[in-house]
Amino acid sequence: MGWIIAIIVGGIAGWLASKVMNRDASMGVIWNVVAGCVGSVVGNLIANQFGIVGSVKEFSITGLVVAFVGAVIVLGILNMVQRGKVR
Repeated sequence: MGWIIAIIVGGIAGWLASKVMNRDASMGVIWNVVAGCVGSVVGNLIANQFGIVGSVKEFSITGLVVAFVGAVIVLGILNMVQRGKVR
């Protein structure tokens, strides 16, 4: 059950991040989930350095925020690679 919640939270975080980073038109549902899940891993690695623990395996607002911030970072890096600018 934890993986299903992680995919749903990853999808929501990836979709919100794609809206913020103006990538929504170029991304589909699958890529939103991928960006959210990868962003969750990146966000958790960064948040753990500051003592913040946010897991997406059981739903929490902290986990969603950490996944969202990580997804924004992932999409910012992707924008820099593809377009040469963050936004």
